[in-house]
Amino acid sequence: MEIKRVGTQASTKGTAEFFTGNVRIDPLFNLPEPARSMGAAVTFEPGARTAWHTHPLGQVLIVTAGCGWTQCWGGPVKVIRAGDVICCDPNHKHWHGATKDTAMTHIAIVEKLNGVGVEWMEHVTDEQYLSSAEEE
Repeated sequence: MEIKRVGTQASTKGTAEFFTGNVRIDPLFNLPEPARSMGAAVTFEPGARTAWHTHPLGQVLIVTAGCGWTQCWGGPVKVIRAGDVICCDPNHKHWHGATKDTAMTHIAIVEKLNGVGVEWMEHVTDEQYLSSAEEE
């Protein structure tokens, strides 16, 4: 058993290659093979978001603070809030991030397939990002 103590893993800034705006990534775990799972807490400042992407084995997001938006390719923008759990199917193109006015933090958990946990794609346009989010 290994205990990862809070504050022992350095935070990183989300790179402009994969994110728009200010994003902080705090690693939580990255299990060695034969395990495949990894997780991180990701904080998006207002207006920040991921690029479009997929996960070969899907993804679970647990919103821990704030309010954000997410969208599946071809679908409406959806509101996500602290306490929500979002389950993304394998290879399903999507993005997620903060709203334009509110920060959002989520825990992201993925499994890697052949060492790969995510496939990054094009950036979310401002038009896509700012389209009206549906309340649920």
